[in-house]
Amino acid sequence: MFLIGIGKADITAFERGAGMLGYAMHSHVALNVETPLFARAYVIQDIEKQNKIAIVNCEICFITPLLTQSVLAYLKKHFPEIGITDENLMISATHTHCSPAGYSAHPIYNVPVPGFIQNVLDILVKGIAEAIVMADKNKTKATISIGKSSFDNDTPVSFNRAVDAYNQNPEVTKKISFEQRILATDKEMTLLNFISEEGVLLGSINWFGVHTTNLPNNYMKLCSDNKGFAADYLEQNFKKRNPNYIGAFAQGACGDVSARVKYNSKLPFQRGKYEGFYADDLKSSKFNGQLQYEKAKEIIVGNQTKIKGEEVDSVIQYLDFGTIDILPEFNNGKSGAVTSPAVMGIPFLVGSIMDGPGMHPLLGKGAAVVAEFVKIQDMKKAKETTDESEKEAILRKYKAQGKKHFAIEAGEKRLLGFRDVSKLFIPGFADPTIKYLKQFAELGLFNEHSWTPQILPIQIFRVGMIAFVAFPFEITTVSSYRLKKTLEDNLFQFGFQYIILCPYSNSFNGYITTYEEYQVQAYEGGHCVFGQWSLNALQQVSSNLAEQLLKDKKDRAIPFVQDTPISKDYLKRFAYIRKLAVI
Repeated sequence: MFLIGIGKADITAFERGAGMLGYAMHSHVALNVETPLFARAYVIQDIEKQNKIAIVNCEICFITPLLTQSVLAYLKKHFPEIGITDENLMISATHTHCSPAGYSAHPIYNVPVPGFIQNVLDILVKGIAEAIVMADKNKTKATISIGKSSFDNDTPVSFNRAVDAYNQNPEVTKKISFEQRILATDKEMTLLNFISEEGVLLGSINWFGVHTTNLPNNYMKLCSDNKGFAADYLEQNFKKRNPNYIGAFAQGACGDVSARVKYNSKLPFQRGKYEGFYADDLKSSKFNGQLQYEKAKEIIVGNQTKIKGEEVDSVIQYLDFGTIDILPEFNNGKSGAVTSPAVMGIPFLVGSIMDGPGMHPLLGKGAAVVAEFVKIQDMKKAKETTDESEKEAILRKYKAQGKKHFAIEAGEKRLLGFRDVSKLFIPGFADPTIKYLKQFAELGLFNEHSWTPQILPIQIFRVGMIAFVAFPFEITTVSSYRLKKTLEDNLFQFGFQYIILCPYSNSFNGYITTYEEYQVQAYEGGHCVFGQWSLNALQQVSSNLAEQLLKDKKDRAIPFVQDTPISKDYLKRFAYIRKLAVI
C-alpha cells in the first residue's frame, strides 16, 4: 500500500506565429490550437518512511533544463512544504511535434521559434506545478498493479523508419525488408494502474514507443497528436467509473519508430511523402491514438499483477556526457571507447525522410564536402599544435564521432567549422534559419553557453520492485533492449522485477543508437550527438547509478557536475530576437 495522488493541468502555451518544437522548420508555426495540451502528474509516497516521488507526463516535444529548473524554483518558492526536489521529480514529454517552443536557454532549440518566449515558459511552469500540487494534495491509500500486452504484427500502430540501420545489429538474425518494417519495433505496452483502498480506479500511466508525428511539419496548430488523443479517449471511457480518473500515455523507445504507414508520391518533399493510415493527417493521428487507447483499456480490464514491496526511493546524477571514458565491460571487452562534446551530423540537417525532412539531400552532400574539408584542417592542427590538450581534444572528438560528417558542434560552438556564425559564408537572405542564426550571433547568444545541454541528468526511481530509469534522449528499439538488459542484470538479483525506461525526461540532447546503427549515419546516427559509443556510455552511467540506489542514502556517493547558470540578461537578449521576427 502507498499514498498516491493524481493531478492534471492545462499547459496550452499558445503564442500565435511562434515556431513549434520538433521539426526544426522556420515555416512550422502555431496559428491556432487543435487540442489543449496537458500535464498529468502522479505522486507516490511510502507510507512508513514518507519518501516521495513525482512523475509528470507533459504533452510537449521535450523537456529543457530551463523548464525543469524553473518548475523546481516555482515549487520551492510557492509550495516548499510538499518537498519536491530534482532528485524525486521526473518530468517527461510525449514528444508531440506540434507543441510550443521558446522555453529553452540553449540556442539551437530556439532557432526556428525564433528566440526565447517568457510567456510560454511561464504557462508550462505553472501548469506542471499545478498538476504536481494537485496530485500531492489528493494523496490517498492505494495499490499499484502492472500489466503488459503487445500489439499484433498486423496492427498498423508502429513502423521502423530506419530499417537499414536496424539490420546492422547482431540481434537481428534475419534481416528485415523495408516492406516488413512493422516487424522491427517493440510492440509491448507496459501500464501501471492505481487503485484506491476502496477499489476506485484512480488513474493509469503507460509506456509505448511510437513517434508522435502523425501531424506533419505543415500542420499549423498546437496538438497533442496520437498520444494526446489516446489519453483523451481513455479518460472519457473511465470517467464513467471515476470522474477524476487520469490516464497518461508516456513515450517509450521510439527513436527509430514512426506512426506513418504509406508512401504518397503526390505529397511535397518538404512535408515528407509518408502519411498515416489515412490521407487526412488529423484522422490518422486519431486512428493511431485509438489503437493505443484500446490496448491500454485491454490491459486495465485484463489480468494484472500487484507489485511487491512498498519502498519508494530516488537517485539522480548530473554528468558531462561529452567526457565519459567507457570501461571495457560496457564495450564488449574493448578499451579506448569515449564520448566527446555534442556534435550534430549532416544527416541531422537532412532530417528523417519518413517523419520530417529538412535540408535537401543534394545540399546535404555539399555540406558533407565542407565538413570533410573542416576535418582535414582540424587534423592538420592536431598534428602541428604544441598544445597537448588541444591535440588530445581534437583526436578524441574525431575518434568518438567516427563516420559522422560534422554540421553543428554544439559542445564546442562551431557551425560547419565557423566559431563566429555571423561570418558564415551563406547569406542571411538565403534562408530565414540562417538569418536567425546570424542574429543570435550578433547578440552574443552563441557565446555564453554550449548550444545544447552537455551536463545531463540520469535518474532512477524505485517503487516497490519497479525501477524507473529516466534519461534525456530519444532511444532506438535495439538500444533500449540492450540498456534494459544491462539494468536487469544489475537489479534483478536484488529482487527487482521490472525495469521501465523513461526517455525524454528532465532534459534533452538528441538520440541514443547502437554502435552498429550509428555507422549507417542516417538521421538517428547523425543526431546521436555524443558519438558512436553513446549507448555504451548510457549503460555505464545507468549501471553505476543503479548501484548507488541499492545503498543506504547515507552511504551514497554521487558526483555532481554544475552547469553554467543562466542569467536574466541572457534570456532578455534571447527574447529580443522574437521582436525582430515577422509574425
